[in-house]
Amino acid sequence: MRLFRCRNCEQTVFFENNLCGNCGHALGYLAPSQEMVTLTLDGDRFFRLESQDSYRYCDNAAHQACNWLIPEGAEDHFCTACRHNKLIPDITIPENLDQWQLMEAAKHRLFYTLIALGLPLRNYVEDPEHGLAFEFKPDPPAPGVRTLTGHDEGLITINLDEADDAIREKFRHEMGEPYRTLLGHFRHEVGHYFWDVLLRDGGDLEGFRAVFGDETSDYTEALQAHYQNGPPPDWAQNYISAYAASHPWEDFAESWAHYLHIIDTLETASAFGLRIHPEGGKHRLLRAEIDFQPHKDVDFDRIISSWLPLTVALNALNRSMGLNDLYPFTLAPAVIEKLGYIHRLVHHPRKAEQPRQEAEAAAQQAV
Repeated sequence: MRLFRCRNCEQTVFFENNLCGNCGHALGYLAPSQEMVTLTLDGDRFFRLESQDSYRYCDNAAHQACNWLIPEGAEDHFCTACRHNKLIPDITIPENLDQWQLMEAAKHRLFYTLIALGLPLRNYVEDPEHGLAFEFKPDPPAPGVRTLTGHDEGLITINLDEADDAIREKFRHEMGEPYRTLLGHFRHEVGHYFWDVLLRDGGDLEGFRAVFGDETSDYTEALQAHYQNGPPPDWAQNYISAYAASHPWEDFAESWAHYLHIIDTLETASAFGLRIHPEGGKHRLLRAEIDFQPHKDVDFDRIISSWLPLTVALNALNRSMGLNDLYPFTLAPAVIEKLGYIHRLVHHPRKAEQPRQEAEAAAQQAV
């Protein structure tokens, strides 16, 4: 996430702000240019402080669930992110409203990244069969029945209880997970959606299988086997998480989520001017200059060589506060290869497997 400032008083403001805490000016996020806009109110119209451009807020701003702007006169009543909502909970129930607001905060951060990467974002109105849509649902009233978080042909369903910190931590403990966050759910589930968009619908499936395995293996049986038997003993050598070992689809979605974790955290580190330079010559592998925009098509080696030292520093900071590691994962070489594949897929969908293809061509030429 970038750093933003109020254009009136130069105070630092943040992505979710709708008011400057220093001067009181209204703020709104403008998705196309990815900037926080300072607004002045003239009657019932908002104008950009440094121009005569006028805007209005997304309709979900009335519920304190969005601060994104729409140009005055546009036909849409919802912003780029909120147009993908297909079902929201009954927000006349205060608990539902509180949880939905947290859902929206995480979802808007997801869309910040997807827009920065230039990924295709067709909603369910534009593409009723495969458009990206979200349903935020509580558990049904019947005892023992749960709403399952998951993805199906562009529709992402998230159980509203995932916005409750205590319940989510309970789930994390029961499932033996080192990490479980609301934003992580969004990043994982949207990974399934982009597998469909970038690979299933015309992508290089053979290239995908060379890295992640054969996704045509029975998915239901694979998950059942995972929950009954657990992951293979050596899963950490090949997968980012135990769950990733259950099936190639889940391996891709988990790796996709971590790729978004990495580039967003690196952007935040870059915005704050962080550098990792431990004292002494024995820590050369822990050095990093994080001064680049990771959402752009930068070299993946630069991303990963900056990420690894940053995670060591972040985990050490958390331990100093008596907290668990911020990033409790080990990136084995096979996992880094998968993250590199996703990097190439995002920036050059038709060239995701270019290194593998070049190696095969060289081998054939040698023969």
